[in-house]
Amino acid sequence: MSHADRQERTIDAVIFDLDGVVTRTARLHAAAWKRLFDDYLAQRAAQRGDEPFQPFDADEDYRRFVDGKPRYEGVRSFLESRGIALPWGDPADPPEAKTVCGLGNAKNALFQQLLASGGVEVFESSVAFIRALKENGIKVALVSSSKNTAAVLASAGLGNLLEVRVDGVEAARLGLEGKPHPDTFLEAARRLGVEPARAAVVEDAIAGVAAGRAGNFGLVIGVVRSGDGTEFRAGGADIVVSDLKELNDGAALWARPRMDAAALPNALDRAAEFRARLARKRPAVFLDYDGTLTPIVDRPELAVLSEDMRAVVRGLAERCPVAIVSGRDRADVERLVALDGLVYAGSHGFDIAGPGGLRKEHERAAAFLPALDRAEERLRREVAGIDGALVERKKFAIAVHYRLVADDQVARVESAVEAVAAEITDLRRTAAKKVFALRPRVDWDKGRAVLWLLTALGLDRENVLPLYLGDDDTDEDAFAALNGRGLGILVTEAEHPTAADYVLANTEEVGRFLGELVAILGDPTR
Repeated sequence: MSHADRQERTIDAVIFDLDGVVTRTARLHAAAWKRLFDDYLAQRAAQRGDEPFQPFDADEDYRRFVDGKPRYEGVRSFLESRGIALPWGDPADPPEAKTVCGLGNAKNALFQQLLASGGVEVFESSVAFIRALKENGIKVALVSSSKNTAAVLASAGLGNLLEVRVDGVEAARLGLEGKPHPDTFLEAARRLGVEPARAAVVEDAIAGVAAGRAGNFGLVIGVVRSGDGTEFRAGGADIVVSDLKELNDGAALWARPRMDAAALPNALDRAAEFRARLARKRPAVFLDYDGTLTPIVDRPELAVLSEDMRAVVRGLAERCPVAIVSGRDRADVERLVALDGLVYAGSHGFDIAGPGGLRKEHERAAAFLPALDRAEERLRREVAGIDGALVERKKFAIAVHYRLVADDQVARVESAVEAVAAEITDLRRTAAKKVFALRPRVDWDKGRAVLWLLTALGLDRENVLPLYLGDDDTDEDAFAALNGRGLGILVTEAEHPTAADYVLANTEEVGRFLGELVAILGDPTR
């Protein structure tokens, strides 16, 4: 796919998963799986006497082994993770049969009981999103591995919302492979009469994301209700959201899918393109700090801005709005850049200040300070014995640096961060270059901060071209937010998926590119 092809792509249809995307039945499924496996594993441990009882984790095990998969495949996958092999059996096996099919049928009976007793909740924002798509002529369909789809939709009062369905019953009838194979999604696209390349897949399971990518769908959207979405992006999701309301009226479905950075043009080679764009529009430039304005270094305090880079940023700020958007504390990055007239957004946009009394601190951020305090204390204790591990407390985040940690000790650092994140559920884990981080579990990131700044500064206009330069995964939120309205430039020499439009190899090239922008914009006094 060429750079130009990616910019022109549109979406004609959207195919939705059910559980966790449209309905809240994931909670019921997880409860049914847990009851099934805990009973089975407890009985097995008691009978064998040579292995401890290790219960099913309704979060981790559910997500990794059963979520989004056909029921029997989920049984097989989880048992395999515990080194347990059972005969497959027959779909007619009774629930008490110690076969894969028997356990699967027992799980279905448990789910039916929970469904009858508790009913089904829906994500109203997802329902509103689907209706908005239909009103705008976008075709919609439902794909689910569940054989209870009709009952779930009826219980939720959504029987007429998604007329085109390919569920577990249909998959069995047609002999279609379940997720992570793309068969059911491809069948839904066929029934809608659209090519996969012009359809989007919306999934809350890694297996579903893999199916969307394997089917070569035009856009794969991951819905991550909790967590940072890193696995979904790594698995091929083009966009990751915590709620479909973040897609507004569906405009994001026309966003460009992620491409390998190696396939993107270098911004320095496209000076004519930038000159043509900036002849019609005024730029607003957003810059990450570490890895973008300064090279990545072993310790955060060593990342000092060069005088040459400071001079070019100063020159740019004299000609157009410039904001520094960093994971560092706002006061820290403001001290390091040491330039007046810029906007500074620290802690991934949780803390913003700028000229003219501009000020924003996320309204819920302060409520997370006690959780961050507890996490900091626990992390310092957990990594104290790991050479090279550095815990950096920021006002609204905690960064655990492992750049100086021996390769065979990195897993210990990651395990410590995961354990704290699991214990203190108000925080979510994110990652950057050689950094594990814990941040407040709220819908806020660099992308949302950039969009807020565009509005607050009066720059959300047709004659403004936002440019964002950044170098790691936290900047991908900003690249995605600007899809269709601005340009993203990734600073990297590595090959990995990105939502950016251009690349620059390193901070030296960043300085040259910013210098070219200064030259294009000309004399600020004229």
